[in-house]
Amino acid sequence: MLATILVMSGLTMLTSCSEEDNTVTPMPEDPVVINCVKPDYLKAGDKVALISPSYFTPMENVEKTAEVLRGWGLEPVIGPNVGKVVDGRYAGTVAERVSDIRWALGDPSVKAIICNRGGYGSIQLIDQLTLAELKASPKWIVGFSDISTLHGLWNRAGVMSMHATMSSFLAKGGTDETSTLMRDLLLGQVPRYELPAHEQNITGQASGMLVGGNLCTFVPNIGSQADATQGQDLILFVEEVEESMHNIDRQMRILQMNGVLSRCKGVILGEFTDCGTEFTFESVEAMLHELLAPYGIPVLCGFPGGHGDVNLPLVMGAPVTIDVRPDGASLTFNIDGTQHEVHTADIIAAPTPAATRMFMAGKVDMMQ
Repeated sequence: MLATILVMSGLTMLTSCSEEDNTVTPMPEDPVVINCVKPDYLKAGDKVALISPSYFTPMENVEKTAEVLRGWGLEPVIGPNVGKVVDGRYAGTVAERVSDIRWALGDPSVKAIICNRGGYGSIQLIDQLTLAELKASPKWIVGFSDISTLHGLWNRAGVMSMHATMSSFLAKGGTDETSTLMRDLLLGQVPRYELPAHEQNITGQASGMLVGGNLCTFVPNIGSQADATQGQDLILFVEEVEESMHNIDRQMRILQMNGVLSRCKGVILGEFTDCGTEFTFESVEAMLHELLAPYGIPVLCGFPGGHGDVNLPLVMGAPVTIDVRPDGASLTFNIDGTQHEVHTADIIAAPTPAATRMFMAGKVDMMQ
């Protein structure tokens, strides 16, 4: 009997080509187990590298961020290739951007890495780095948006990372709560978030490893070595900016078809900034509520993380617990550090002009 092996959505399938037997028998693979270590918290005087893995950001922003870090008692060091511009947008060639990551990882005096900007380009770096070299030098990498790819890479290597603000926003002064909570987390002050009730929440309690980030950034990495969603017992975090409802639905269904949603113990929906309204759903959260409800898992809506005016830090790859109640919700990081309660409803930020948000997200042309 002639048999053929097919691989579909993470399952190996044994199929028979004989006329008498055309059954398909699943041959489940061993589950991917990911356990992330937490990089050391920083202390006064520690060096922090500023690098640009994706799009270029003006050196003025980088230098202002360096001033902010000095004001925090840290010592900024700027990547050798930061400031370069290739093809009008990239912050250097692929080799130059990879070189700056390796430079930061290879310097034992550098304790954390803050990305200057997202935009696009980190997917080009996936196959240029090895999980072994990331695991050998566990350091915080900080960023969001396109940096979601690097969060997945770090987490697959078994290292926690920080979904948080970048130089593009720190350059404004670093005194807003988005920035100071990131600073405090780097220094070992771990937030326990308390959130108000949301009409699209699904109640329940769940624990698991926090993965995800910008939806249209991390979904294309499925099957690559930057795919942390292959792990088990996931708490999935999702945010987006200026995407249509149908594309958000498409990306979520790709996760569904690849078994990711079935591995989720819970979901956190962040900001869906300037996203489409082409369907009759009252919001993106309402659309996703309909998709996620059959899984019977808690869904926490309205977490202020992503491309909105408030972007609170999250520890990706960390074990977390979400508790979604009728009167509100909480998000707890089950890691060491000094825990402190943060009420997200109390945090207000000055509005960011839409054009600035779109520029920083790489959705519009470079500003001159």
